[in-house]
Amino acid sequence: MPRELELTTDELLSTTRAVRKRLDLDRAVPIEVIRECLELAVQAPSGSNRQGWHWVVVTDRGQRGALGELYRKAFEEYAASPHFPGNQLSGEAEADEARRRIADSARYLAERMGEVPVLVVPCLAGRVDNASSAQSASYWGSLFPAAWSFCLAARSRGLGTSWTTLHLRYEREAAEILGIPYDKVSQGALLPVAYTLGTDFKPAARTDLDSILHIGGW
Repeated sequence: MPRELELTTDELLSTTRAVRKRLDLDRAVPIEVIRECLELAVQAPSGSNRQGWHWVVVTDRGQRGALGELYRKAFEEYAASPHFPGNQLSGEAEADEARRRIADSARYLAERMGEVPVLVVPCLAGRVDNASSAQSASYWGSLFPAAWSFCLAARSRGLGTSWTTLHLRYEREAAEILGIPYDKVSQGALLPVAYTLGTDFKPAARTDLDSILHIGGW
């Protein structure tokens, strides 16, 4: 079993990327490694310590293929919308090239989602459909910290992930594929998990902090 990567805390936090083209689709991921990551994930906080999360780990080829098809269908709808990065070209060469790379990378994953060795679906007991922003924030705040901890733990073990939510356009269909009780449990994301082709990920370009930092008020 691969050893953990020698990353400092800052390196781990700054290099856990959305990995798409560098997922190794041909290398198996031991379930023991997934369990290690989940053991760390569930150390995250949850509202009133309810720990209402559930983790559906999908390795069956047929189920992965079915989820991949749902994801591809949702992706095509997204790619046709004005919100898709490839449809937001501004005429600025550098920015447009970045958007094209993102669009190309997203399409690559969409076409191969069903081939990724492991798909993890983090879920949370209950539903908050049509809830207020306060209710929604409180609810999802009990799942997302744990799901991101999973991604960090995966990175430390040489695994890549990518936070995706497009399949939620067809959440009920996904629930049927996986036997999730749709009326009682909500899916929060779909995380493809695979070993990465190389582990030399770097910090990404981000907005200058001073342009988004507000101290003492807006």
